[in-house]
Amino acid sequence: MRTVTALSVVVLASAGIGHTLLSGLDDDIARVDPFRDMKNRPRAGHGMNILLVGTDGRDSVGKEERERYRLGGAPCHCTDTIMIVHISEDRDRASVVSLPRDSYAETPPHTDRVSGKQHQGHPLKLNAAYAEGGPQLTVRTVEKMTRVKIDHYLEVDFTSFMKTVDVVGGVEICTDQRLKDSQTGLDLPAGRHTLKGGEALQYVRARHVDGASDLSRMRRQQQFLAALVDRATSSGILLNPMRFRDVTRSVLGSVRADEGFGTGELLDLGRAMRNFSPSSSEFTTVPVATMGYAVKGVGSTLKWDTDKAEHIFDALRRDQPLSTRPAPDAARRVPVDPRQIRVQVENGTRTPGLGRRVDAALAATGFATTKAPANADRQDVRRTVVAYDPRWDRSAKSLATALPGSELRAVKGQGATLKVIAGTDFEKVQKVRAQDPGQGELGVVRGDEVSCS
Repeated sequence: MRTVTALSVVVLASAGIGHTLLSGLDDDIARVDPFRDMKNRPRAGHGMNILLVGTDGRDSVGKEERERYRLGGAPCHCTDTIMIVHISEDRDRASVVSLPRDSYAETPPHTDRVSGKQHQGHPLKLNAAYAEGGPQLTVRTVEKMTRVKIDHYLEVDFTSFMKTVDVVGGVEICTDQRLKDSQTGLDLPAGRHTLKGGEALQYVRARHVDGASDLSRMRRQQQFLAALVDRATSSGILLNPMRFRDVTRSVLGSVRADEGFGTGELLDLGRAMRNFSPSSSEFTTVPVATMGYAVKGVGSTLKWDTDKAEHIFDALRRDQPLSTRPAPDAARRVPVDPRQIRVQVENGTRTPGLGRRVDAALAATGFATTKAPANADRQDVRRTVVAYDPRWDRSAKSLATALPGSELRAVKGQGATLKVIAGTDFEKVQKVRAQDPGQGELGVVRGDEVSCS
């Protein structure tokens, strides 16, 4: 059936019927003109760059939903989320670069959309460009900062976001710790969850889950976007022209886009995403050099690391991946630094020296082993066990990642030292390293690294 469906899509597209099915959708999109009278723009590169802007618009959200998902208060008419989405020219890769909303920015000369006054360029936080000059000033400011030409503009508000999530049947996310935010009402226990529209909005808006504020929120937004791509590409939506049309119509009824974003672009994106998988997408945030960069009249901002940022934007201009694909033996990211995890190794087999081998291998990848392996009470253990106190569950998951196929076993009262009981299935220790979204190779992660596995 999947093959027949795929063939039907090819036939429809080749006959021009796919275009006919979507042709009426242009009328459903609210239009803006973010490129009006723009001069001295960056030179166009290869591929397609979409500036994806999330605003705090909530006019179409009902009273009950506003209360349930903590959407009260007056909107600031500014941008909560700003991302450059680059679709490669061969339509095999999507690169998503998050631009922190509090980034230090300088506007080009412009006319204030509220007062009508002519302004010279001046400093502000990036998200304030929208309030001052709307989509046009936002695009002009982003192009000035990045020297990346924006081809299309897509603006999503609270309503369109929730519709998108609901119409695909919800999006699955995973968390290894409880996420609680008093401002949005988010309260997710550790584990795997399928989030519908309102819950998903709480998840991507939460800024008070930890001390990292907006930077950790951007990481969750990237994780969510990767999961959304996975859901859209694995659920059959893109293989069924009629369903693709219905889903697209439902979503586009509450977004704003430039005049050039129409049926042809929708079909182009649909064809591209049919070949996508989570590993086809990559995500990063513009590297920050100075947190709390104080600017008179603006307040505390984030100042970019210009050298590292230029590497990212140059890759977009040249239509190159943001990072190289890791080798099969590359270290996997784990939530807790191995150096902070104390490990006692025991040999659960009759194989002489296995405990010493496992201890040495774990120490080599960074774990704080006791360097005093012992024999377990039983010598007939087949599957390697990671025994841990439930209070150190994140450390246990990090250790289990280094021991593929091992069994996690909670032992109340065991304490901070984790125990590895090596079984006959032990082959090798997988290299691991701490999650470090702000460093490494420009902080780039692929979709399959941030989505549920």
